[in-house]
Amino acid sequence: MATKSNYSTCRIAALSLACGLVWVGLYGCKKAPPEPAEPESANDVPLSTPVADTAESPIEVAKSLFSEPTANLKNIISQAKTWQPSFEAWWGKIAPDFTLTDIEGNVHKLSSYRGKAVFVVFWTTWVPTCKLEIPHLKELRDGVPEDQLAILSISNELPAPLKEFASAQEINYTVLSSSATTLPAPFGQVEYIPSSFFVDSEGRIKLAATGLVPAADAKAVVEAN
Repeated sequence: MATKSNYSTCRIAALSLACGLVWVGLYGCKKAPPEPAEPESANDVPLSTPVADTAESPIEVAKSLFSEPTANLKNIISQAKTWQPSFEAWWGKIAPDFTLTDIEGNVHKLSSYRGKAVFVVFWTTWVPTCKLEIPHLKELRDGVPEDQLAILSISNELPAPLKEFASAQEINYTVLSSSATTLPAPFGQVEYIPSSFFVDSEGRIKLAATGLVPAADAKAVVEAN
């Protein structure tokens, strides 16, 4: 009786081992997730990921201080209710140049506006928040002289419908179409609209924002040191 019992036990163990081998052969073993590869250089790191300096040279320290928001800007950001800062990695850097055509057929190059502040706004005619921002942009245009501030609103829609919409809304600022153009980063990386970039008179990105920026906030950012 004991012999038969031992034989049965051995058969069960052998059967279990065989099943296990078949299962491994069909599905394989579960691999641990690979360790993330180290970037080869700072250029391989996403813009949203800060790069850690192993040795802080005076030049790097100066660059970080330059891109740090001033006390005035920090105060404006802290009081914002309808927008939030974005693209912080680009603050203090020269804005990449682009060339676009407005709804009247005129060509505009960002770098040609050096010497004055530029408010670049990404929008569309069909997003409700973008429509709500239009009166603020019109108020800003009326409140700040054109020799001090250029307002460039960019939509990826075709020029013809943009022109019709702008006429109906009595838009008094520049409307550009990017439907046939691929814009450089960070402008080409905008995912949410409305989104805005404040470029200072030297061509540096002073601040970027996502959401509706009221006229009063926009004017304060333009005037902030």
